[in-house]
Amino acid sequence: MWREVDSLVGLAPVKQKLREIVALVEASRARQEQGLPPLTQTLHMAFLGNPGTGKTTVARLVGELFTALGVLPSGHLVETDRSGLVAAYVGQTALKVKGVVDKALGGVLFIDEAYSLARGGANDFGGEALDALVKAMEDHRSDMVVILAGYTGQMQELFRLNPGLESRVAFTLEFPDYTPEELVRIAAAYARKRGWRFGPGAEERLLARFRREASLIGRLGNGRHARNVVEEAERKAALRIARGQGGADVLLAEDFA
Repeated sequence: MWREVDSLVGLAPVKQKLREIVALVEASRARQEQGLPPLTQTLHMAFLGNPGTGKTTVARLVGELFTALGVLPSGHLVETDRSGLVAAYVGQTALKVKGVVDKALGGVLFIDEAYSLARGGANDFGGEALDALVKAMEDHRSDMVVILAGYTGQMQELFRLNPGLESRVAFTLEFPDYTPEELVRIAAAYARKRGWRFGPGAEERLLARFRREASLIGRLGNGRHARNVVEEAERKAALRIARGQGGADVLLAEDFA
């Protein structure tokens, strides 16, 4: 499991936090075996950061880590967002939340853009969903991990508006934007996965592009942007290959222009 965690590009503070959490779980178990109270009553988390920084991937790894530790029976990941929790009519939202929670029992419930639950007008049921979620986080704190994910600023505002929700979140993990060098590594790995190799100068061309875009990486989507750039290069390469120019498995520097 740690080999897979360490193989992730970047995310040094996230990896360190995961090690601290696992150490806490192990220490808590050791205390309980000696008849002492546990160190923590809940393992619910908040993942803060821009899109494309690996939050969903790490959420899956959290489930697998906790299963290996014996904290969760299955560790499966259930992903949802506002649309999966909030209904359009009175009395339906609590049932909708319960349905999602039931699917996640024994594993990890990952709620993306969780801050959106606090938005809406007088006739919006996001608040009802939050109330039902807070209750579920308390009722199932020993057999489910809830991970609330979203932009840092909006998530902090959500917790300010709903202290009951924040009090049930034991750990906050900050996901930094990728550096240009890390984006090149992500792009190269994605290209290899799709059966491509980089030709001479391709990585240098990519690095120059990501450095120009450095201040925009958060808005562009981080790792998603790197993958989109590779797919854009694929389309250019396809035209080139159709003309009989260059190898069929090579992305050239010109494809990243």
